[in-house]
Amino acid sequence: MATRMTVDTAAIRARHPHHFGRPSRSRQFLLAMGIAAALLLLFGMAQLGFFDGKFLAGLGKLGEIAGLMLPPNPGDWAHVRVYVMSLIETVAISLLGTLAAAVLAVPLALLAAKNVTTARVLHFLSRRSLDTIRSVDILIWALIWINVVGLGPFAGVLAIMTSDIGSFGKLFSEAIEAADRKPREGIISTGGSAILGIRFGILPEVFPVLASQVLYFFESNTRSATIIGIVGAGGIGLHLAEAIRTLELQQASFIIVMILIAVAAIDMVSNQLRFALIGRRGQLA
Repeated sequence: MATRMTVDTAAIRARHPHHFGRPSRSRQFLLAMGIAAALLLLFGMAQLGFFDGKFLAGLGKLGEIAGLMLPPNPGDWAHVRVYVMSLIETVAISLLGTLAAAVLAVPLALLAAKNVTTARVLHFLSRRSLDTIRSVDILIWALIWINVVGLGPFAGVLAIMTSDIGSFGKLFSEAIEAADRKPREGIISTGGSAILGIRFGILPEVFPVLASQVLYFFESNTRSATIIGIVGAGGIGLHLAEAIRTLELQQASFIIVMILIAVAAIDMVSNQLRFALIGRRGQLA
């Protein structure tokens, strides 16, 4: 028979008094903040109508709409050709906008990085400029560029490019600030210029990180290009909005399935490119 082990609770309490004693002030403060956040969440949900039956009633309508969307049906092959060409246009808008933003964001990120730009005024203005660009949503940029250059995919490319410059500038500058300073200092100490220090001391180290971020944004912007297409910035979004407006829900579901397949394919290709750039050390077998 197995013997029952006795536990010396007193000895454990003596060795770990912080686990058995009264909660410290910091733990009490965190607990109070958690309770306050939960109460604030419940209050906000009540103010927005989550508890008055609208949400539960809407679930039934959502089920009805989902039933009307199945099975996905484009209608005829003419619609399929139009949707495929529009989807290709959407991917092209995303690719061109993302690449243009990445190229333009690199010099702005260097100006916004503390370890590159020592002038506080220039660093401050660069940071605040990127914040200003990033604070405007991509849909607003699409509406602005549509009024500037007119309807079409060119406005979509400009909208994605403008919106991503702010995001890339912030992410790139943070990656540059986290880079090891020794390679750059070594180049400068041997007579190299500051530009050569950046070119050969910083950029090679942070390039895999920057490339990984660009690939992720390309995938994300494919979805964003669908949204801005609804307001006339080109791509398949216009056809999706029209199908929903005219209650052609099976065509709308067919377009959604096409978008899902495109995003999944882009994700697979992006993963292959990312592992080719940063190596497969982090890839699981």
